[in-house]
Amino acid sequence: MRVRPDGDGAFAPVAAFSTRTGGASVAPYDSLNLSEGVGDDPRLVARNRHRLLGALGLDPERIAWATQVHGAHVLTARGPGLAGTGDALVTRAPDLALVVGAADCLAVLLWDDAGRAIGAAHAGWRGTVAGVVPHTVAALAREGVLAERLHAALGPRIGPCCFAVGTDVADRFDAAFVARGRPREDGVAPLTVDLAAAVAAQLTAAGVARSRIQDHGACTSCDPGTYFSHRRDRGRTGRAWGVIARATAAGGTGAEPGV
Repeated sequence: MRVRPDGDGAFAPVAAFSTRTGGASVAPYDSLNLSEGVGDDPRLVARNRHRLLGALGLDPERIAWATQVHGAHVLTARGPGLAGTGDALVTRAPDLALVVGAADCLAVLLWDDAGRAIGAAHAGWRGTVAGVVPHTVAALAREGVLAERLHAALGPRIGPCCFAVGTDVADRFDAAFVARGRPREDGVAPLTVDLAAAVAAQLTAAGVARSRIQDHGACTSCDPGTYFSHRRDRGRTGRAWGVIARATAAGGTGAEPGV
């Protein structure tokens, strides 16, 4: 699904969240798995990456990524390839695409009005608690882009409908983002956390206007036909990407189907 341009933004990046459909991988990675680290055939992963990036008009040889560890470290990508260990990337390079992988965690894409810099963050519950997204906003500020000039897009993720947690996790979030879920067979209603709401609140606290935050709010766990879900599939699944590049997006229409 392609991120739509904001009405008040002078610049619209190439930005998208992939789904699991339209690729070459076989079960349990079917079919647009983009990770080589989950047990899939690397040749099929390469084919999937070329298919996605080609559909977006991006060069597969000009992407930067990180070894994600559910933390809050932000890397500055100067060129393509592995940027290091961390859970967010920023760049001013005009021909570089940033990618973050997810399969329940939240991918967050950031760009500014003038297209001077972009960022991408991987925010699971640990990264959210650690502040990976506000750290990314701060890293963009160091690149000369103030928070009030930023736009953000939140990708598909496990929703509070499915993200049951224990008190050890729930207690690390503000009570506003914790609720009781549907009762289980034993009658107990588990605690749940709303990751996207927590991240949106962090963005606004960091200075990003709420009107500039797009939420592509599907629950990955609820829709096995469209999304990979680590929790639903007990770890045997693929990974989707959040992708952003400073290249100007063609057209100006709304969300498009995943490729």
